[in-house]
Amino acid sequence: MSEFDAAAVGRRVLKVETDGLAALAASLDKPFVKAVETLFKAKGKIVCTGVGKSGHVARKIAATLASTGSPAMFVHAAEASHGDLGMIGKGDVILALSKSGEARELSDMLAYGARFGIPIIAITANADSQLGRAADIPLLLPDSAEATAEVNAPTTSTTQQMALGDALAVALLERRGFTAADFRIFHPGGKLGAMLRTVADLMHKDGELPLVPSTKPMAQALLVMTEKRFGCVGVTSPDGRLAGLITDGDLRRHMDGLMTHSAGEVMTPSPLTIAPGALAAEALKLMNDRRITVLFVVEAKRPVGILHIHDLLRAGVI
Repeated sequence: MSEFDAAAVGRRVLKVETDGLAALAASLDKPFVKAVETLFKAKGKIVCTGVGKSGHVARKIAATLASTGSPAMFVHAAEASHGDLGMIGKGDVILALSKSGEARELSDMLAYGARFGIPIIAITANADSQLGRAADIPLLLPDSAEATAEVNAPTTSTTQQMALGDALAVALLERRGFTAADFRIFHPGGKLGAMLRTVADLMHKDGELPLVPSTKPMAQALLVMTEKRFGCVGVTSPDGRLAGLITDGDLRRHMDGLMTHSAGEVMTPSPLTIAPGALAAEALKLMNDRRITVLFVVEAKRPVGILHIHDLLRAGVI
């Protein structure tokens, strides 16, 4: 008996499911476009439903839709028959999942949708099934082999359902013009939420800023640099704009006769800056790319804040 090759099995499964996804992508046409427009125009919620594996996928699709700006919820098809139909109202859209389309538990929800004129979008592999016939918009899964050919357990089909749900969510996201700032509202926690915070949320401002006018002597610039503890000092022009930056490197380059110079003579002009509305993730990338630890935050070329890499660390961005 040959030795079992788990990696070979894994590669075979992924190949089968990849082929299924390619077939699904090739099959998208007018019904998908109609489904997106129906969901976009819905005045109520997107009610995702299913049972078994399809139910688990429907729950995930509801979560993805909700987090990307499309009000959505999951209602278990079996529980719907025992009172949860009351969660579904006019203005809602039902997104029902079933590969066979013959899940008995869907019957009451489909009848409810037909009775009250609630649009039904189906994700199924069988257009002639109960679900396929009841749907206003059937999104058909292509005939693709399951990765478990001998027992035919849902594998490729649930992957297709999940991917089609993602395709709907992303198409809706772009149709709505949903932005990173909008996304942040729904993801305030964890590293994702931290990455979506703005520089203005994290920066130091007002009296914390290490600033000196360009005409001030270096003795004063050093005092401010030491007091504020950012390892640098910003240098402003007479009109209040950020003209330059003095760091340890600038001090070393002007070591001879340092105290005879003004801040404007020692500074590095036109320093790298960032806007207060930029995302924390952008600030982190900028610091990493330029190998720096501090960024001045400017608005209309005037310094309004300063951001240290330690601020990003404390916020959980790193």
